[in-house]
Amino acid sequence: MAPHHDNAPAPEPAGEPGPPPGTDGSGPEGTGTSSPEGAGQPVAAVRRPASSARRRRGAHAAGCAVLLAVALTAGSVAVDGAREGHGVAAAGAPGGGPGRLNGIGPDADVPALEARLRSQPRDFVGWAALGLAHVERARTDGDPSRYPRAERALERSLELAPGNDHALAGRAALAAARHDFTDALTYADRALRANPYNEHALCSRIDALVELGRYDEAARAADTADGRRPGIPVFTRYAYVRELRGEAGTARRVLERALAGASSPADVAHVATQLGRLAWNQGEYRAALHHYARALAADDTHLPALEGRARARAASGDPDGAARDLEAVVARAPLPGPLVALGELHEARGEEAKAREQYALVDAWTALARAGGVNVDLDTALAAADHGDGEAALRAARAEWERRRTVHTADALAWALHVAGRDDEALPYARRATAPGYRDASFLHHLGMIERAVGRERDARRHLTAALDLNPGFSPLGAREARAALKDLEGAR
Repeated sequence: MAPHHDNAPAPEPAGEPGPPPGTDGSGPEGTGTSSPEGAGQPVAAVRRPASSARRRRGAHAAGCAVLLAVALTAGSVAVDGAREGHGVAAAGAPGGGPGRLNGIGPDADVPALEARLRSQPRDFVGWAALGLAHVERARTDGDPSRYPRAERALERSLELAPGNDHALAGRAALAAARHDFTDALTYADRALRANPYNEHALCSRIDALVELGRYDEAARAADTADGRRPGIPVFTRYAYVRELRGEAGTARRVLERALAGASSPADVAHVATQLGRLAWNQGEYRAALHHYARALAADDTHLPALEGRARARAASGDPDGAARDLEAVVARAPLPGPLVALGELHEARGEEAKAREQYALVDAWTALARAGGVNVDLDTALAAADHGDGEAALRAARAEWERRRTVHTADALAWALHVAGRDDEALPYARRATAPGYRDASFLHHLGMIERAVGRERDARRHLTAALDLNPGFSPLGAREARAALKDLEGAR
């Protein structure tokens, strides 16, 4: 991601990574992995744990923007020079956001592809690939200023070849990256009408349905994608859909089979990281650390694995190791998830000034993301409810709920209402967040705290206990609050 966003249009790119010779341009064929259990698996985005501390950010916005620009500059240099396979979950995307797509890697040589398009300016497939590569780079390095460049490249492809499935699939990926999931679904469907086997469109369709809360349709879309284009991108999405439906065991088996068939370092790192996230979410920290170690052995630049290892280390009682890992992550990709995680780790250790600096950088990232056309209301709601302006959190959560009704937006709205002291309104949303069977300790924590606030003490004890039983280290601050609330509830019996 480019270090600094400029509101003025960037110079039109000359090209982007095009498809390798001999491919159809819609992405390389599957990895050769046989479809695990006849299915594919959706990308599982790592959702940052929320705490209940209510701190005001203290840094000035201008100073934070400078800090973020410096961090993004360092991040883009590190990413551009990295090996194949590192990546960062889309910031703020519930569950981690769209996953890696075959054929578009974060180490793509954009200047070389631009040079190719200068010599072949009417290569509509190349222009579409350029757009997709900008989307992928933005996903990995957190720089939303790439999105307008992606849009121009994709528009050029459609000018040269109206209705081509490569550019339509790119528009779907771009819309999903900007959190406009309705448009993402529309473009994915258009691309699939032109080419039912376009892997990028198949994956974006699953992502869009997941992020719109249409989980049954997402499961069917994952089955369809697996039948047409089996491979790592589809398998990981399939697993995430199953996890959201409460089928964590199925998700694990699919990921394990996908990992057994993965060959490239990028695929090994990606799938092992998803296994690590799933294990961490179930409180299995030793297994999580094992999976993250395998991911980093395959690719020591894979930032999601480094971030996941930090969370597992923190939960295992190694806050120093966790802080080192998170500092390394945010130095290269200052995205909301790791920034909040590092801030909460500092706050739990009594390092208030350091914590405020991380929370303030989230504000700076949010401003840059909005300038790049990204809808960041979910990020705003989650971060502001715990560490900023409660009224802003509620406005953002309500806006996001109107756009899409997922377990994550239900949880965010419930928590924002709780922070605003409107617990009777919050309770139905908190219940809805856990209704599909998805097991997330932070959701259970939020539900328990809201139940306690409305006087449902027995339910509160049950859900707070369940949160800590499931993942006792889900958040340094949230877990501490859950334990304190349980102690108070037990003392009042």
